Amino acid sequence: MSVDRTTIKRQLASIAVELFDPPMCCPTGLCGPALDQTLLDVNDMVLTLKAEGIAVERYQMNNNPNAFLSNNEVMSLLRERQLAALPITIVRGRIIKVGAYPNLAEIKEALNGGIV
Repeated sequence: MSVDRTTIKRQLASIAVELFDPPMCCPTGLCGPALDQTLLDVNDMVLTLKAEGIAVERYQMNNNPNAFLSNNEVMSLLRERQLAALPITIVRGRIIKVGAYPNLAEIKEALNGGIV
């Protein structure tokens, strides 16, 4: 089944926050014997945003390659910096952070139109 680019763009337009994650063993990275505090914090942040009604999506290259391939800015950063560019955070279509996860305050500031 094929989905056209217009449909994908329409779906992405409704997403307020997009996180392009580095390669991980599972969708949240919260697996295995040792938990990474940063990933715990990111997971809590995502849950908080969703509880507030904000649409959030997380993408991993191995699970969601089309999300990476369909975003020219993300692909440009990956070509330039390779995996060091990840994670990449996009809020309302604008990249707000590259190479590290933002905190909740940074996301909310960007959602409210502020520059992070």
